[in-house]
Amino acid sequence: MRLPAPRSLRSRRLDARLKRALRLATDGRFEEAEGEARACEAGARRLWRPGRRRAMTWYARTTATAVACAHGRGEEVLPEMEALIAELDGLTGPGRTLALLVRNNRAAVLDWQGRHTEAEAEARALLRELTRLKHLGTTKVWKLELTVLDGLAEALCGLGRHEEAEAIARGNLPRAAGVDGAEAALHSTLVRSLTGQGRHAEALAEAHRITPKRERGHTGRLDLATAAALHGLGRRAEAEAAARRALADCETQLHPSHPRIRQARALLERLAAGGPHHA
Repeated sequence: MRLPAPRSLRSRRLDARLKRALRLATDGRFEEAEGEARACEAGARRLWRPGRRRAMTWYARTTATAVACAHGRGEEVLPEMEALIAELDGLTGPGRTLALLVRNNRAAVLDWQGRHTEAEAEARALLRELTRLKHLGTTKVWKLELTVLDGLAEALCGLGRHEEAEAIARGNLPRAAGVDGAEAALHSTLVRSLTGQGRHAEALAEAHRITPKRERGHTGRLDLATAAALHGLGRRAEAEAAARRALADCETQLHPSHPRIRQARALLERLAAGGPHHA
């Protein structure tokens, strides 16, 4: 079954609303973006042609769950994503890419839950799918590929395989220069992977080497990685300042259930107790 593009839908109003949701998400206005996407989903139920109704529903739910994940509510929408993946299974054309987007967000949630082995397996499966799509030449998937590669590197860090994570982050960082949040993500992961190897001075130098464009979904990532490097160097006061900055930013910009808030608090507790750093 081939998934129709949303612009083919009779309801131009829903189409425009979905595009607005995507613009809001890009601007980091997550709450508004999810609201627009959910409104599209509700409106799609009133479309009389079944194929178009399903298409708009899938696009809207994919957008809504992606925004929820970026905001920090990934665990909350995990059952919805799993149901959506099952619905999208076997689709071709744009629907295939849509399924990959949802699966990538699901992999990120698995990593947040500490299910790093599952997250790694899903990321590698996604990369194989993306390679096939690239060979077909019908869909541009390189931006999604960068996101999946960062997710893979993060999962490898979680598994303690920091050298592999470094190779992925360092090897793909040049491709990500100036690309949405991909550069910021891979840069933070590179710093984390270096700290995980005990190369704290290199990690700190890398953290200061570039200042990627800030993106709300990546709030606190670089400060947390920098704090861990400083902690490894024994620069406790500076590490605490960076961790507190990360926590304050995350509490302001992200949902209270975002795992990065827990990570920042855990790091501050270790600093207060004088315990070792964790990558």
